[in-house]
Amino acid sequence: MIFSLQCCSFNKNVYICTDFDVCQRGPKVPSFIDGKMITEKKLTEIISGHLLGTAIFPVDVFIKTGNRIMVFIDGDSGVTIDDCKALNRFIESQIDREEEDYDLTVSTAGADRPLKYPRQYTKHTGRELEVTTADGRQVTGTLVRTDESGIELEHTPKSKKEQKQENTRLRWDQIKESTVILKFK
Repeated sequence: MIFSLQCCSFNKNVYICTDFDVCQRGPKVPSFIDGKMITEKKLTEIISGHLLGTAIFPVDVFIKTGNRIMVFIDGDSGVTIDDCKALNRFIESQIDREEEDYDLTVSTAGADRPLKYPRQYTKHTGRELEVTTADGRQVTGTLVRTDESGIELEHTPKSKKEQKQENTRLRWDQIKESTVILKFK
């Protein structure tokens, strides 16, 4: 019987993988803070604590293969490059490069990424959204209002023949995912 062996290494240790499929995808390489492994959850907590009380907040934090740390942030009034640079510097001050090398990217959440938190919706009032509900329905309309209980969408008729519908009110727990529909003129 022939076994295909492939080496995967990280953290100065070498591991021999007999499961070729696992090695092909690569190990989930951790990053380190204070000499201890850091998880995406722990890094999110550190970032959230640092940003507490500001208009900026984390949307997603990923630690990818090869110690690639990716942080996506948003803000109640948007995010500037200075906001990204400041958070990048803070994170670098928390991770010891002597323990582990890493690649850090801090970026805005971007217009193409789904809205994840209620506070992201307010700045998109007046824009068209595509919402997937918890029960799988697709609802498209212009965001006319947000409040502590949910959102209200005004339906946009797709053609002149289509009649205007009643506005749709969705509670936060009814929303699975929302994306802003980008329009180019």
